[in-house]
Amino acid sequence: MMACGILELVIWVSSISSLFCLSSGFSPADNYLINCGSSTNTTVDGRVFAADSLHSNLLSTPQNILANTSSNSIPSSDNSALYQTARVFTGVSEYTLPISQSGRHWIRLYFYQSVYGSYNLSSVSFSVSAQTYTLLSNFTPTSASFIEFSVNVTSRSLVITFIPSDNSSAFVNALEVVSVPNSLITDDATLVNPSTSFKGLLTQALETVARVNMGGPAVSAFNDTLSRSWVPDQGFLVQKNSATNESNIAAVKYPAGGATVDTAPPTVYGTCTKMNSQSDPSSNFNVTWEFTVDQGFQYFLRFHFCDIVSTSPNQLYFNVYVDSWNVAHDLDLSTLTSGILATAYYMDFVTPINDDGKLSISIGPSAITNVYPNAILNGLEIMKMNNSVGSLDGVASLGPSSPKTKKSMGMVVGLSIGLFVVVVFLAILFFMCRRRKVGSSGHSKTWVPFSTNGGISLTMGSKYSNGTTLSSGSDLGYRFPFAAVQEATDNFEESWVIGIGGFGKVYKGVLNDGTKVAVKRGNPRSQQGLAEFRTEIEMLSQFRHRHLVSLIGYCDEKNEMILIYEYMENGTLKSHLYGSGQPSLSWKQRLEICIGSARGLHYLHTGYSKAVIHRDVKSANILLDENLMAKVADFGLSKTGPEFDQTHVSTAVKGSFGYLDPEYFRRQQLTDKSDVYSFGVVLFEVLCARPVIDPSLPREMVNLAEWAMKWQTKGQLEQIIDANLVGKIKPESLRKFGETAEKCLAEFGVDRPTMGDVLWNLEYALQLQEAVLQNDPDENSTNVIGELSPLVNDFNDGDDSTVSGAQFEVSSVDDLSGVSMSRVFSQLVKSEGR
Repeated sequence: MMACGILELVIWVSSISSLFCLSSGFSPADNYLINCGSSTNTTVDGRVFAADSLHSNLLSTPQNILANTSSNSIPSSDNSALYQTARVFTGVSEYTLPISQSGRHWIRLYFYQSVYGSYNLSSVSFSVSAQTYTLLSNFTPTSASFIEFSVNVTSRSLVITFIPSDNSSAFVNALEVVSVPNSLITDDATLVNPSTSFKGLLTQALETVARVNMGGPAVSAFNDTLSRSWVPDQGFLVQKNSATNESNIAAVKYPAGGATVDTAPPTVYGTCTKMNSQSDPSSNFNVTWEFTVDQGFQYFLRFHFCDIVSTSPNQLYFNVYVDSWNVAHDLDLSTLTSGILATAYYMDFVTPINDDGKLSISIGPSAITNVYPNAILNGLEIMKMNNSVGSLDGVASLGPSSPKTKKSMGMVVGLSIGLFVVVVFLAILFFMCRRRKVGSSGHSKTWVPFSTNGGISLTMGSKYSNGTTLSSGSDLGYRFPFAAVQEATDNFEESWVIGIGGFGKVYKGVLNDGTKVAVKRGNPRSQQGLAEFRTEIEMLSQFRHRHLVSLIGYCDEKNEMILIYEYMENGTLKSHLYGSGQPSLSWKQRLEICIGSARGLHYLHTGYSKAVIHRDVKSANILLDENLMAKVADFGLSKTGPEFDQTHVSTAVKGSFGYLDPEYFRRQQLTDKSDVYSFGVVLFEVLCARPVIDPSLPREMVNLAEWAMKWQTKGQLEQIIDANLVGKIKPESLRKFGETAEKCLAEFGVDRPTMGDVLWNLEYALQLQEAVLQNDPDENSTNVIGELSPLVNDFNDGDDSTVSGAQFEVSSVDDLSGVSMSRVFSQLVKSEGR
């Protein structure tokens, strides 16, 4: 009789689960389930994973390698059947999946570390990206790995790229790309600290860290309408005896306009973990769960609540904590569900950047008097959010070092210290030889030649090519005492803040001689730190150019990292385009600003013995002086370019979301063409006067580069320009400008122009805008350009003055359309390095 009753209960639960699955009404528009490497279809959790060959037309790979392994070597699990076969990649490979409906999609990857025929995949290393997001970086699967991501796809196709590390290969056992209901994750949440509204989730890629059913059993993908798996919470409880469980699945109600079975299944809302306080009405403790997370990332948290423990409304009051922050004070679920008990409800939060690798979640009793101490939690989801460069792994991930790595690091540190001592000794000798010259420069005696971490810089007084000689009396690169910086900024008065960036706040300041300066003070909690601080000093100490912001000095006292620049009266280019109420710029002014910025970037790429790649080109890093002359700023992420016998620099991806070169993002191979791509985004930003990423707009308009390229391809760019420019741009000038931006945004770097060519084309667009046709006083025609600038045929390599003073003469616009001016401008910008 008992066995029969249990069987009936199992059948009833299964029937209820099936009923809820059917009631969701959600049918994914895109539903790719691929059993990679398999020649047959495979059914897992009631879903059919198609044979690899059925989707082979979606894959681009150097070699067609299908592998399989013995079934005896695969441990038993729900996904065992998917781990029998694998698709192996010996080079960069891409799945390009057509997307019929934009919006969030699951990307689920299955890996099993094993030997597949002649392929030993137990120690491979590879990266995986999707669109502009890095999902995995230098990843090595451990045993059976199932990893779930959620990406908001706004284009008509989703490209998933597998990139083997050097001398390695990549593989995947199975792949899912499935549509998610648009209502599942909206754009809004609550920031944990400070407690304010958070917007921007739609632009975030997410990785599932934990999906937990508090107080209940494991929930398989078969019993979840969105094929999610939920695990029990026992393994995460800090004090297991502090909690007890409760279950009432049949009582769960889903409110109209609120949580649905797609939010979480009844098995989650119908079970809970609660305080073990039944025998002690004076209980005063928290129930805490602890999770291991990656440092350097923010996390999206979803709390699932359903009051299945109360017998009437307003009985249950409790607090909810994320780490030490109380995110829900005196929470009464009945007031949120119109007094209806057992109603599903959820709350979304976004954490600050995690800095210790641990995340704790707690519930505890309210301090309200005459309320029995109790607290509940039904379910919890933790998802990692991509960082500022669109990565869910790699550049911000911090993992434990192996003993071998630690030993190697010890050797490196030892050698570095020895080298540092030698350099300091030589630097002291150098400083003693130059002491008199520095002392006579007229600065305060408290200043010393700039150092990095206490050493004396060897860059002061070094001689560089055309226009970059730094004499010992230069204002560049002096160390300021902290007291002087405090005085200059009125003790970092908040009302003097003129900007906030990834490094920290920027203050307006005035030195004791009346010189206006911009003071950038590092924030200890910033993702940017000592490396960026040093890079900025080293880079700007080498360069002196009219279109690069000059570094006046720095301060590293009292564990501070402070940079002091020349003051740029008109702030950032971005502030003059949108969002700040600044007067609109004319088209000529915008072109001149773009030209000045291009000159600065071209100088970085060509004007020094080694190319320098900026890596963070954006409108917020283009500053304007009192005459609206543009200067490129913020060199904290800059990187020295490749050697002469190399094509690229292999490096971790860094930059700003929306401006980042997708090829650099996918391959982690940096070239100067990455700056060209970012500058192309800036060009469209200048033309359209809107943010490069704007989640408040319709999906097809969220990404400026994609949106503008669609109109440029149709030849209708004038449809999306800044309203202040309508009727004020000559068609030929707009055409040339649009073509230039389009070429900058080419998918592959080799197809993009150099910054010298970009500079030439922008100069040309300005000439087209200012062109005057004879006998046409209204200046409405742009068919013929009379005089366009210097004579190409008369160019003399050895005479820079000829370049700046001569005039080109051509009879037609088309005469110059195919001319590359890299050689001309390479000399031109060198002559301007003053």
